[in-house]
Amino acid sequence: MTNIADTTTGTVAPEIAPLATQATRDKRFLFNPVIDFLCLGGSSLFLLPFLFLLPDADYRAPVATTMLLLAHLINHPHFAHSYQIFYRGFAGKAFRPDLGRVMQARYIFAGIIAPAILVGFCGFGILYGDARILGYGGNIMALFVGWHYVKQGYGMLMVDAALKRRFFKDPEKKVFLANSYLVWIFAWLSVNQTISENQLWGLQYYSFAIPQPVVTVAGLAAVASGLLSLWVLASRWRAGGGLPWNGVLAYAVSLYLWLLFVQVNPLWLLVVPALHSLQYLIVVWRYELNFERGREGANEPPELPLVERVFGRRYYASMTLFVVTGMLIGYLGFWGVPKFLDTFMPYDRSVFGGTMFLFVFWIFINVHHYFLDNVMWRRENPDTRKYLFS
Repeated sequence: MTNIADTTTGTVAPEIAPLATQATRDKRFLFNPVIDFLCLGGSSLFLLPFLFLLPDADYRAPVATTMLLLAHLINHPHFAHSYQIFYRGFAGKAFRPDLGRVMQARYIFAGIIAPAILVGFCGFGILYGDARILGYGGNIMALFVGWHYVKQGYGMLMVDAALKRRFFKDPEKKVFLANSYLVWIFAWLSVNQTISENQLWGLQYYSFAIPQPVVTVAGLAAVASGLLSLWVLASRWRAGGGLPWNGVLAYAVSLYLWLLFVQVNPLWLLVVPALHSLQYLIVVWRYELNFERGREGANEPPELPLVERVFGRRYYASMTLFVVTGMLIGYLGFWGVPKFLDTFMPYDRSVFGGTMFLFVFWIFINVHHYFLDNVMWRRENPDTRKYLFS
């Protein structure tokens, strides 16, 4: 699970097979204790000290190159998988009465309205010929990146608590959620205060002037909520209720090491997106394995003899196809299509440079991804209850 490079050679099935069996044997884990620990956040505890020993000036280029290569295998597929799941049977989800009006509205907004707004925003900036308008899209992306990180960390805590049957009470959940939002706001304000402008694919993206007192108040609120969260966990542990430790680790790592600490070490900033994506993939692959196993004829051998010899059962082949398709969609969305458009579509390169579509596609996918996830992984979503916890 931690190495998906082999999926490009068609050898993922032997790796997924024992994981799927383990998930069936012990439903307290997404896959098993070791994989859950490493993927949900434990790998950060090993990588961070190692990166701090490396001189930033000497190793920034090789680390950046390595992470760019890993992006094809981890980061970009994690975005693509959200599209594969969200839009699969979208019409039925968005217009199916039994989902309820609230969930229907969420699907329609995330699947139709939100992308239309994003296209309109980018289109206006391009037609108006103003690179600064597009540049603010980079700051919007940073805002949603932080929101997504903390919500995913909170979600992992809740998922692990449900798997371990160590549920938190509603007031405790509110404390964790409030802390997530306060850390997110403080991190975004801090970045806007310390970085006036930066660059993504040849276009500048700009921050907002944040007064120091606002940042200070946000920081104090984040510290107070963090201490309160720690008190809640300690109280639960002392009371003998037990804690979902992998979920606690995922929560802490997502909020602090992946969101706040990235401002301290530039090398760590390069590595964090892959670790975040790995945390996401373990949940998606658990969900998708259960989905494929639940389909009619899933345990039967594939019709083609060669496919049967490699995969054994039909749902192993379907799962491998899902992973490989995610890699292809990720490549097309982040590289293939925008680079094609940058080469052949006319636009004012004196204003936007030569990689405008690359910038726009990266902003669009990153921001839209968070709207999709906000619908897909809600507890009110029947598909989540059915396939994630089955």
